[in-house]
Amino acid sequence: QVQLVESGGGLVQAGGSLRLSCAPSGSILGFNVMGWYRQAPGNQRELVAVISSGGRTNYADSVKGRFTISRDNAKNAVYLQMNSLKPEDTAVYYCNAKSFGSVVYWGQGSQVTVSS
Repeated sequence: QVQLVESGGGLVQAGGSLRLSCAPSGSILGFNVMGWYRQAPGNQRELVAVISSGGRTNYADSVKGRFTISRDNAKNAVYLQMNSLKPEDTAVYYCNAKSFGSVVYWGQGSQVTVSS
C-alpha cells in the first residue's frame, strides 16, 4: 500500500520560511493532480494549493504571492515553499495526490507553527 510521506514542518517566527516535501513510500506509476491542504484547530480542512501533471497551479487567496507549489514528476513528489509566514498560517498541513486511476492518497500531516 503506497503512502505519502511528508517532511519539513516545524516552528518559525512570523516572516520566516519553511519548505514542505511529500513523496510516496513505494512505487507508483504517477500522480495526476497533487496538492496541499491545511487544517487549523477548530477549522475545516482547506485547500492551500494544487498543481496538475502539466504544471498548472492554483492557490487559495490567503497564500497567493507567498506560497509556491512545485512537483518533480520523476520522483512523484510535491513541494510547498512557504515564505512570509504569518501566525494565521499555523495549521497541520497535508499533502494530497490523485492517481490517474482516481485513487486519492493523503500524507500523515505536518505541523507548521508560526509565532508572532
